[in-house]
Amino acid sequence: MNTSWRSASLVATAAAVLVLTTACGQETSSVGSQSVGATAAAGGFDSSGTGTGTGAGAGNGYGADGQQGSADAPKPAGQLAVSANAELGKVVTDSAGMTLYRFDADTAEPPKSNCDGGCATAWPPVPVDDATAGAGLDKALLGEVTRSDGTKQLTIGGWPAYRYAKDTQAGETSGQGVNGKWFALAPDGKKASLASLPGLSVGKTELGDVVVDKNGMTVYRFSKDEAWPKSISACTGSCLEKWPAVAPVAENDVKGIVKKGLMPFTRPDGVKQMSIGCWPIYTFSGDKKPGDVNGQGIGGTWFAVSPDGKPIGAPK
Repeated sequence: MNTSWRSASLVATAAAVLVLTTACGQETSSVGSQSVGATAAAGGFDSSGTGTGTGAGAGNGYGADGQQGSADAPKPAGQLAVSANAELGKVVTDSAGMTLYRFDADTAEPPKSNCDGGCATAWPPVPVDDATAGAGLDKALLGEVTRSDGTKQLTIGGWPAYRYAKDTQAGETSGQGVNGKWFALAPDGKKASLASLPGLSVGKTELGDVVVDKNGMTVYRFSKDEAWPKSISACTGSCLEKWPAVAPVAENDVKGIVKKGLMPFTRPDGVKQMSIGCWPIYTFSGDKKPGDVNGQGIGGTWFAVSPDGKPIGAPK
């Protein structure tokens, strides 16, 4: 029995190695590879500190630069509605079609708003006054909270509701993900999300089609990494804070991307990371919402990943 088991184990191991060799061994990179150990310095991970893009969330910390004056009189909400957003699913809008948001620094139980002063100028609180529930909204989820200035603010599912000063037209959702704390309101008061997305799929950006994670965030490659069979990530320490490793994804949880070289591996620091085309993949902390590509080209070493697993715009 022991001999049979050992033979079967050796056959399985050999088969696994053969599969990986077939998937990754012939892959040639369009980026010059360097022999960088797992603990080598990851220079160029973000030399500017913030990236080269202009995503929402920079400046005064509220996500609406230069808008810290006195707030105008709040506009009434009227009959609330549920709108279908191609990126976020169902979101709550006011009678003018403007997206409503919630703030992670607030609380829902009990309801409390922590957005005052310049914050309330960038994110005008929605008054409760004439707010009513339209189709798709449960009126029992509508409530109110008394703000620090004594005014009454609308709550949905307990969460204080806001508009965003940079949204100027009905249906805009430019406030989504600002500073990692502001999110469009779903009809149940939760954050509107892309939970229905596969673990990895294809998203639309100014660079064209790119690989995105389950949250719709752009996926990147680092040219100082090494592909399989070494599978070494040169992004460690503070680099990994700016460029979080994409967690392993099941092969049946991907859509629209080439599956060659799609495999997980364990980094020397114990973190489990996904790879595409046998290269480790990451997201960028400077991307605040789906469609952002603020990490593109940083340090001349970070590039968004195309659906075929290649780095977009990398030097040949």
